[in-house]
Amino acid sequence: MELISLSPEQFKSFILVLTRISIVLFMLPIFGTAMLPNLVKAGLALTISFALFTVVRPDPNLFPESLLSSLNLIVSELIFGLAIGLTIRLFFAAIQLGGQLVGFQMGFAISNVLDPESGAQTPIVAHMGYWVAIVIFLLLNGHHILLKTLADSFSIVEVGSFGFRGGLFQKVLEASGDMFVLAIKFGAPAIAALLFTSAAFGIVAKVVPQMNILIVAFPLKIVVGLFFFGFSLRVLLYLSNQYVVGLESMLRVIMGPVGV
Repeated sequence: MELISLSPEQFKSFILVLTRISIVLFMLPIFGTAMLPNLVKAGLALTISFALFTVVRPDPNLFPESLLSSLNLIVSELIFGLAIGLTIRLFFAAIQLGGQLVGFQMGFAISNVLDPESGAQTPIVAHMGYWVAIVIFLLLNGHHILLKTLADSFSIVEVGSFGFRGGLFQKVLEASGDMFVLAIKFGAPAIAALLFTSAAFGIVAKVVPQMNILIVAFPLKIVVGLFFFGFSLRVLLYLSNQYVVGLESMLRVIMGPVGV
């Protein structure tokens, strides 16, 4: 399909499809990173939008005559795409939060690395867990499920039919709350082991006050933390598998109450 062959009505509908696809795509890890050139991201969004537009075929009469109403449709698609993209992003944010908690307990609170994706300083343990989560997500074909669900979203919530009723924000808030639970589940082995290690050193400091606990505890807590962080990565494999399996149903729950 060529863009110049579209009628003005079809082009207007294509803009709505492109808006929804672009905002979701740019919020995803890897695809939304600053490491990818903007032309590559724009080309990918156009390619996916063209592929889905041949299947979706929204009503060409969706766009009203007034400019204000047309902008309202575009903003509605933007907000809908933000809700879907945020739901996906929360899982990876939970892994980063869990890694940050583990790194803080290990004494790596000021040991940060430059994240090439966001350009910000992130804790090294959180950075490691984040990229492992991305690799597992791709290996489990999570991106295939995401694209399929994104294509199905046009039948669940038709282009231009977005509405704020039905508890959309409540669903997003519930997903945000689950982020903290998921972070604790991910970092639980290392956090528990480091807690018991700190308690043990506290007892030793009382029993043997002549020992310099700080010199002994710091390297030992790093060893214990890294060892049990390996178990946390095994937990991450289980959590990622659960997340990918329930991804489609979770997104459908988010999209379900959105329509007017």
